[in-house]
Amino acid sequence: MIQTSDTAPRMRILLVDDHSVVREGAALWLGATPDLEVCGAVGQTQAALEAVEALRPDLVITDIGMPGRDGLELTKDIRARWPGLPVLIFSVHDERLYAGRALRAGARGYCTKNEGADRLVEAARTVLRGGMAFSPETTTRLLEQAGGGAPCGHPLTGLSDREFEVFRLFGAGQTNAEVALNLGLSAKTVETHSLNIRRKLGLRTPSELIRHAVHLSSVEHADPSRRP
Repeated sequence: MIQTSDTAPRMRILLVDDHSVVREGAALWLGATPDLEVCGAVGQTQAALEAVEALRPDLVITDIGMPGRDGLELTKDIRARWPGLPVLIFSVHDERLYAGRALRAGARGYCTKNEGADRLVEAARTVLRGGMAFSPETTTRLLEQAGGGAPCGHPLTGLSDREFEVFRLFGAGQTNAEVALNLGLSAKTVETHSLNIRRKLGLRTPSELIRHAVHLSSVEHADPSRRP
């Protein structure tokens, strides 16, 4: 149980986001509470793993899209190495599209950046208490899917986690070679993923795939509440 008296130790949070403005803003929001504090803030996943090892936080709050391995891969790494350490996703990306993947990766909650400071603090406290911090709509949908209900109608939900990651990196403007380097894959493997993505999404050419991925990325960053 989290104590909130002035004499109780604060719960320590590690922030992981490649945008310094976001790290600084979130640190101010969380640090203004009586029960939470930011013990570290980093901008890359490898630095995050090193910070967890050195700082031993009570909670990691991470973005999804970052250079190199993304926040979902970081979540998987944390679950494997520190299974008792909770992770909360704090991202611009649409929760309807990413929450299920975040949950499978091991995250305990998902909070979008357009929801503001109060929602982030509430989600952090919920996760630290041992709860799950997904929106009511997402929680209902995830439970329905777990019970055999129909999955989200978005076509990208049919992609595997690796295919989805490749698709997201294409949307960030990376070439096949850059995707292969970032994910530690061969160029042939990336090409195979690209072919599978095109087949599943009904896209005919590599250029059509790139346009589709870039469009999704631009729509999400302009307004996370919209569907592409």
